[in-house]
Amino acid sequence: MKKREFLKVASTITAGTIISPIAACNTATKEEDEITKFILPDLPYAYDALEPFIDKTTMQIHHSKHHAGYVKKLNAAKKGTKYDSMKLDELIANVSNKDTGVRNNGGGHFNHSLFWEILTPSSEVSLMGKLLDAINGQFDSFDRFKDLFFDAAKGRFGSGWAWLCIGETGLFISSTPNQDNPLMKKIVKENGTPILGIDVWEHAYYLNYQNRRGDYINNFFNIINWEEVAKRFEKYS
Repeated sequence: MKKREFLKVASTITAGTIISPIAACNTATKEEDEITKFILPDLPYAYDALEPFIDKTTMQIHHSKHHAGYVKKLNAAKKGTKYDSMKLDELIANVSNKDTGVRNNGGGHFNHSLFWEILTPSSEVSLMGKLLDAINGQFDSFDRFKDLFFDAAKGRFGSGWAWLCIGETGLFISSTPNQDNPLMKKIVKENGTPILGIDVWEHAYYLNYQNRRGDYINNFFNIINWEEVAKRFEKYS
């Protein structure tokens, strides 16, 4: 082989060894872009902002341990499955009772993300407007709505949630076990979009209230962000 031909071949081989890793990185990046990795959202207020109704320690553990755990386990559970490229609301709507890890941890992530948003340290946020009219129309009065919501939350056996939802025929109140929610159309009996929810797992209230779940539910009404709930009502109704 002549010197000139040898240099040409060597140059081609060298270029190949440089280009190939770059191409591989681009392929990996594209694959990563097709996977939705969920992250723990920041709270819109400080851990102690909801005191005395929910104490700082409970909020800190609830958010940084329990919710963070759901996010971590959800990312692991959905890896390599059909849920990998789905956004959270799409994942929740399509999950079945066969996909236990995705169901439990996806529900945990969705439910808590909503829960933090519909709470507020401001006592000046009151219910009014179209949502109040809809609640009065559906449940006869706001007080009646509170009673029904209280019963759904207090009566949930073991761990779970109580919800105010928008369904095909208007507002309805429901309760789900564990981390299920009304968007899980393949699992729940009554499907709808939750706009308000209360967590009645013991870790949400036990440090402050012990076995007095009813006191926790009553105090929950002091920290509801009705402005945020109303936004969700107008968006989904």
